[in-house]
Amino acid sequence: MTCRTYLTISGGQACASAQCSACTRQVLPFGAARLVLYSLVMQLTGSATVAAPLARVWDALQDPAVLARTIPGCRSLEETGPDTYRMTVSAGVASLQGTYIGQVELADPDPPRSFVLRAHGQGAPGTVDATVRVRLTPGDGSTRIDYDADAVVGGMVGGVGQRMLGSVAKRTAGQFFAAVERDLAAPAPAPAPAGAAGAAPAGAAAPAHAGAAAPTVAWPMVIAFGSGGLVALVGVALGYLLGRRSRRD
Repeated sequence: MTCRTYLTISGGQACASAQCSACTRQVLPFGAARLVLYSLVMQLTGSATVAAPLARVWDALQDPAVLARTIPGCRSLEETGPDTYRMTVSAGVASLQGTYIGQVELADPDPPRSFVLRAHGQGAPGTVDATVRVRLTPGDGSTRIDYDADAVVGGMVGGVGQRMLGSVAKRTAGQFFAAVERDLAAPAPAPAPAGAAGAAPAGAAAPAHAGAAAPTVAWPMVIAFGSGGLVALVGVALGYLLGRRSRRD
């Protein structure tokens, strides 16, 4: 639940509830107008059931090829340090669409049952920090995925509201889990015949996205990612991180 009680810093006035520190509003001079900055604490919980055994679901979440086909808006994931990665995701809230760049770190993996992801993003309009805990439970030929996320969002768009952000986050999470299920149910593609016309030579690198426009940060979209969209995108970080870890072991 989001606290909707505010503290006006510039006027030195206490908010209606002196005990509340979950949500604050800071009003600062900004030219002829007044710039309102919010700090919003959000929580999100949810679950999904994928019609596949636990081992197959876990393996799918470790397969970058599967994740590339199923993560809504995922553009790239690159290693920046031990168990730390930078993600690029195209997403949006309401009429604002953009590309989000943030850091994701894996913590406390317990294959194939649970893991924790931490994410951080920042920019001129604000910041977002999120922690997501994910648990996988086997069922009768299926796998239940439970998640809960905590996020602290700072900046102007902290005032967008949890209802809209939560709706976007859960919708994105549902799209991701449904896409994983469809991918697992699809027949394996037939191997390409040797020497097929137009086939790329062995070891050839995939073409780079040369000349791509530099990503921009749209902060309502950053919030959606940090508060719940991160849950939908958690698989790409999980798979890449745990996949690399298992290959190193």
